Amino acid sequence: MTRDEIVAGARDAIQHGSKSFRAASRLFDRTTRERAWMLYCWCRHCDDVCDGQTYGFGSGVRGNIGVLRGKTRDAVAGRSADEVPFQALAQLLSECPIPERFLEDHLRGFALDEIGWQPATEEDLALYCYYVAGAVGCMMAVIMGVKPEEEVTLETAADLGIAFQLSNIARDVREDLEAGRCYLPTDWLDELGVKREALFAPENEAALQEMIKRLIDSVAIYEASARRGVNRLPFRSRLAVLSALRIYGAIGRKVRQLGSAAWEQRVSVGKMRKLAFVVPSFAEALVTPRR
Repeated sequence: MTRDEIVAGARDAIQHGSKSFRAASRLFDRTTRERAWMLYCWCRHCDDVCDGQTYGFGSGVRGNIGVLRGKTRDAVAGRSADEVPFQALAQLLSECPIPERFLEDHLRGFALDEIGWQPATEEDLALYCYYVAGAVGCMMAVIMGVKPEEEVTLETAADLGIAFQLSNIARDVREDLEAGRCYLPTDWLDELGVKREALFAPENEAALQEMIKRLIDSVAIYEASARRGVNRLPFRSRLAVLSALRIYGAIGRKVRQLGSAAWEQRVSVGKMRKLAFVVPSFAEALVTPRR
């Protein structure tokens, strides 16, 4: 496939797979936007294979993390692949110096899902969030021009991904539970006297809301850390990151605000509200000069 064909396939993946990331990616310059799509295409494919889904929807046969690791290593080595996600990854790696450790870290999160893992502590949860989203934040930072040796900036990029994932976990508690997964730490459940299988029982509503509060309070902490690295990015990348931060943060805060009604339907942020987030993000990007 030509690069244009690969980019078209990656654009198709993000069109179907993520309204929020797609909206934020439009704010990048063309090259950064296309590279972000290629990274998303690989990440989306890995997620779908491990969940037995298509673009995050449905419930089918779950794939094998070992197969994904093998195909990913082939892409890293520049060996040809038939599937667009691995062609997209190979093309991206030919253009950007993304450290292989971030790819492996990302796959570690899926490996935990494959064995039905659940965090025991808040620290375990943070590490999982780093694997499945923080490592992606690091790769996105490199795509946006951050050098792989700029560890401090990459740490803030990881915190941005962790913030996004915590909001996703809050939104998807019921959906995850129905799929046999739970990302609420077992020590929280024990402390509040809740059995995992009875999480949504009426008598546990207050306890569940307390755990959601803890998740969203953590989102704010990681968001604050992420902002400290924004000034290392070009203007359009600052704008995109700040817009994404507001969009994903709004999802988590809406879940908290809705209480038990949050899981009656999938919480999202409407198109007009997403556009509205661009205005304060533009202002913040302007007053945050690049260093």
